[in-house]
Amino acid sequence: QVQLVESGGGLVQAGGSLRLSCAASGRTWMNYAMAWFRQAPGKEREFVAATRKSGGVTFYANSVRGRFIISSDNAKNTLYLQMNRLKPEDTAGYYCAASLGADQLGTYYYQGDWYDYWGQGTQVTVSS
Repeated sequence: QVQLVESGGGLVQAGGSLRLSCAASGRTWMNYAMAWFRQAPGKEREFVAATRKSGGVTFYANSVRGRFIISSDNAKNTLYLQMNRLKPEDTAGYYCAASLGADQLGTYYYQGDWYDYWGQGTQVTVSS
């Protein structure tokens, strides 16, 4: 089992920044695929960014590329999402996800159903 706990959400003005964290526990000797998804009220879950727990390759949704940065500190078993130049449309619950199939990240990174473990989420609200 893998447990994921997100933190760092909050209320920020448009143009501001936030950094989300996702602390992983359980099977930490393995190299997970890890990702951030988000879901706004009344909308479907949306892929945001993905990488491996060991770092390296990254993937981004077009809507956040150039503004958000995903990174991983393997020694701390923690995933981060640095969110810059935030927009009101970034308002959503942000969820951390992990898959034990790190080698398949390049194929399935954007598919929520591929991930095995999910955190409880953290709310990000961007005011205009």
